[in-house]
Amino acid sequence: MNFNVFVIIVIFFLFVIIPSADAQLTIGEQANQESIEIELHLTGEVNVKHVIKPSKNPVTLEFVDNSISNFSITNKDGEMMNFGMIGDNNGIVIFPSNQKSIVKYNLEDVLVLDDNIWNLGISYSESISIIFPDEIEFIFIDNSLIQLGDKKGIACHGCTIDLQYYSTISKISQEIKWNEKEFFVEFMTDVGIEKFNFDQPSKSISFQVNDKNKFVTITIPLELLWEPYVIFLDDKKIPFSKFSNNENYVSLNIKPETSGKITIIGTTVIPEFPIIAPLAIGFLIIIAIPFMKKINLH
Repeated sequence: MNFNVFVIIVIFFLFVIIPSADAQLTIGEQANQESIEIELHLTGEVNVKHVIKPSKNPVTLEFVDNSISNFSITNKDGEMMNFGMIGDNNGIVIFPSNQKSIVKYNLEDVLVLDDNIWNLGISYSESISIIFPDEIEFIFIDNSLIQLGDKKGIACHGCTIDLQYYSTISKISQEIKWNEKEFFVEFMTDVGIEKFNFDQPSKSISFQVNDKNKFVTITIPLELLWEPYVIFLDDKKIPFSKFSNNENYVSLNIKPETSGKITIIGTTVIPEFPIIAPLAIGFLIIIAIPFMKKINLH
């Protein structure tokens, strides 16, 4: 009897005999994964792709989650490969092959839309790449702000994270005029923003939020209000995350537990007068001192 056929028969009987509750069953070594890619879509669809290196022995591949659909396993030429399913869609055994194995499937009901925020919890022992839709600029990992920029993806090594991002992005811009200059403070949030105020003497920006436990991301021109910052909800200091991808702006993210007044206090604020004014005054004083001495002598 052909050895490969014998292996297939033995593994088949193992799956028949061993109940699906034994989800941790592995046969052979863990699959040597070249890459794992999770692609997210605005519709809530989640596509997973594993690329497995060739092996002379059977190897076990664990799925990212067992809620799979549209499963396929092929070689690089698109030809279907032999495999055996483990437990209740917990993973597969890939039979010996001298080619790479490409495993694809969708995950059902793992990306959950809640009040305009997509939520995804991931826990996987291998390194994975997560690809986001082109429209997504910001994401939140464990409530911390991450700005994607042109990358449109993140890498996660030994990944256990709670991931969130907006389905529809709402932006609010507030204009500040100061000494013939215009500055724009931008809000990205689903929360109503009221009573916005910039106070130069106290080096602060304040506003009212009318909801709780929702993200509020504020992008501030550094020329207007410089870091480091402290943030208060009413009289209580609250935590925040910070992100900056250029030298002119900084983005601060908060998630207030209650509604109330938010106050952002910086250490340096735009001067009341243009910077050239005190320099010019100082220069004139230096020039005037010798003349003042002569006048005093007479």
